[in-house]
Amino acid sequence: MSSFQRFDTDATVPLSERDLRLRWFVFHKAIRDMSGKKWQRVLGRMLGVNTVRYKVARFFGRPLLQLVRLVRGSPRVKKRIVAPLIAPTVFPHNFRPPTASPPVAVGASEDYSSLVEVVVLDESNDSATAVITSLNELVASTDAPWLFLTDRSVSDADQRSALAALLARANDGDDVVFADEFGPTQDAPIFKSPAVAPHTLWSYNTVGRPALVRVTALRDAGGVSLEAGWAFEHDLYLRLRERDARFHHVAVLLRAGRPAVGFSASHISDDSCRVVRAALERRGLVATVAPGALAGLVTWKLAPPSPAPSIDIIIPTRDRLDLLRRCLQAVESKTTYTNYNIIILDNDSKDAATLEFFATTKYRVVPCPGVFNYARIVNRGVRQSSADFIVTLNNDTVLDTPDWLERMVSLASLADVSFVGACLLDSDGRFEHESIVIAPYPQHLRTDSNYMHVDHFVSATRDVAAVTGAVQMVRRELWESIGGMDEELRVTMNDIDICLRSQLDGHFVIYTPDVRLYHHVGSSRGKLDPLEDRNRFIQRWDIFGSFRDPFFPASLQLLGETIFYLPR
Repeated sequence: MSSFQRFDTDATVPLSERDLRLRWFVFHKAIRDMSGKKWQRVLGRMLGVNTVRYKVARFFGRPLLQLVRLVRGSPRVKKRIVAPLIAPTVFPHNFRPPTASPPVAVGASEDYSSLVEVVVLDESNDSATAVITSLNELVASTDAPWLFLTDRSVSDADQRSALAALLARANDGDDVVFADEFGPTQDAPIFKSPAVAPHTLWSYNTVGRPALVRVTALRDAGGVSLEAGWAFEHDLYLRLRERDARFHHVAVLLRAGRPAVGFSASHISDDSCRVVRAALERRGLVATVAPGALAGLVTWKLAPPSPAPSIDIIIPTRDRLDLLRRCLQAVESKTTYTNYNIIILDNDSKDAATLEFFATTKYRVVPCPGVFNYARIVNRGVRQSSADFIVTLNNDTVLDTPDWLERMVSLASLADVSFVGACLLDSDGRFEHESIVIAPYPQHLRTDSNYMHVDHFVSATRDVAAVTGAVQMVRRELWESIGGMDEELRVTMNDIDICLRSQLDGHFVIYTPDVRLYHHVGSSRGKLDPLEDRNRFIQRWDIFGSFRDPFFPASLQLLGETIFYLPR
């Protein structure tokens, strides 16, 4: 079932120009009110959004600011000599850890014994085998519809409050109801995404605690696995996800989460690898599995299909032979995959050296004349391809991972996957793209600037709303089946739009941090971002309206360059 819905069908009333302006106004006002320096917020209120005053100030003020930066020294140069990024102690920056436990919720003092079997564990001292055996006996005999696991370290008040909050929001069709948790660091809680997506779940336990599990669903899944060790909950959620169980995320931060030992590598990492390896084997996948950089994080690498499918790398370009040569040289010298070819898409190059190169290169050059329209250029390139898979690649990228095509095609070959994207670094080696989140507007996730916290979420190979067209892989037949890129989105949003459209039938888009390229953003065609493209995208997906990114924590929003906490 798709997590997305289009709003530009014949039955949909289109947004008026006034509605669009109002949505932009509210969005920019939220950025002004919640981020930036005080003088920026004051100046923003004075100028307004997209007003004549704003445009005049931008026209005269932008060159002045650039001159000031030049005199003071380029920030980009400074970045090269500063110390590596140190994550903040509080995340998100506006989160304020409570100094005391919250008051017990209304109804939390009720007797829930007939509804919930509460199992108190002691993970620091109990044996995993003994706990699992006891759980299976309880599941087989209980009449209660729900199971709730907690730890001895959780106070009775926090336990009752969590139970009340989850039960109050549980629906008849839910199999698992779970909430955000404080985790081992009170200043940086674990905020969870609404969707329990299958490929992210291979990377780590995205459900965690507190959670209610429906007993009948647990029985139908065969109970708790003895082989899972202390990762038995992760294993259970993997098996429930395979059975299309219904997971219901409650965007409330509760204290009845996992104990500190649950985030210890010696306690959980080996068991996590074991249950993920078993999940991949159940799906018939050959993979290598290893502990990740964080406790409980799993690094998994699928074997590429055999025989190796054909891949066409499609590179749009216009002159800038220096960029194109550098891009091609990196691909040619580093790529370990053999069954690939390159198609160069020429959008009216005029430079004599570039034309001479096109005349002598071993690669196919496809003329794409006319006013720059990225979607039309790429669609033309795909029509010239007969390969099994295609990769769209910007000419201002430089490959860094030799087995990039093996890693990406192993993911793109999965039956439930459409697009696969990679990690992009800027020229200073800082993260420039770690997937695209839409919360509430599409932006690149970057741990070096807007998501300044290294956690399981940002470190994982994971399901995402979209990935940048600077490097995307997709099965060619799937591209053609959805009609390719929307050529009315001429310059921007076309890559995000096709990712969303590819998921309307239940496919997933995957971002992998294990493939890296350098991206000299804006080097080839400047910074083009027409408002009409953005407005068409907003209309189609009801951005700033009902759209919710199911793969990004529901309690967070990204405004400008800052992640903010939204208390619920």
